[in-house]
Amino acid sequence: MLRLLPVLTSWLIALPIALSLAIAAPARADEKPGKPPGSEICRKAIDAAEDAYGLPFGILQAISMAESGRWDAASRAVFAWPWTVTAHGTGKFYPTRKAAIAAVRRLKAAGTRNIDVGCMQINLYYHPHAFDSLEEAFDPRANSRYAARLFAELRKQSRSISRAVAHYHSSTRSRFLPYKHKVMDFWSQERLRHYAELRRQKIAEWRARQAALQAKRNAAMRADQRADAGASAPDG
Repeated sequence: MLRLLPVLTSWLIALPIALSLAIAAPARADEKPGKPPGSEICRKAIDAAEDAYGLPFGILQAISMAESGRWDAASRAVFAWPWTVTAHGTGKFYPTRKAAIAAVRRLKAAGTRNIDVGCMQINLYYHPHAFDSLEEAFDPRANSRYAARLFAELRKQSRSISRAVAHYHSSTRSRFLPYKHKVMDFWSQERLRHYAELRRQKIAEWRARQAALQAKRNAAMRADQRADAGASAPDG
């Protein structure tokens, strides 16, 4: 649940908001074989935001898993869910953006103001000017870009990744310490996953090159055999 340090409140209010209003593609378009449905929606948006703001690889992914992480028993993995709404200390995963927006409207109508939304769980009370609409708040790209910009500023001010992680959640020590440890654990897992994936890719590329070389050798050998057979054939 995102909380601003007081020094950052005026900065983000004054900073012009120019986030993408494009509607995210349906989960089906973002799915990969073997991945839980919808698990790539936040990941792709967060990857782009990390790159855009030059953040350490995987740090926003780790924060998102702590903020809106959803456990998938089949893959035994946690992934950020874009249609997550948290209020009164309870987070709920909604099946669609439309359902999540409707839930937020019901909460507001009932007088609730302290609400976290989206992949990065941006708090609408502490960040009233973050988005122009609930539709934008639940756009994974806009949600992730706002979080990336905030984290970049927190890191610049604290000169520390771990302190920036802590203050992304809260400026109260008793609240940010367990959160920081949780995110750092996710970050370690995320980097291990990334390097394991790179290793698999390198091995697959090496095997493909070896197969191509072997095919080339086999073709040359067959050509030599045909040439030898032609040379040894008796003249007509």
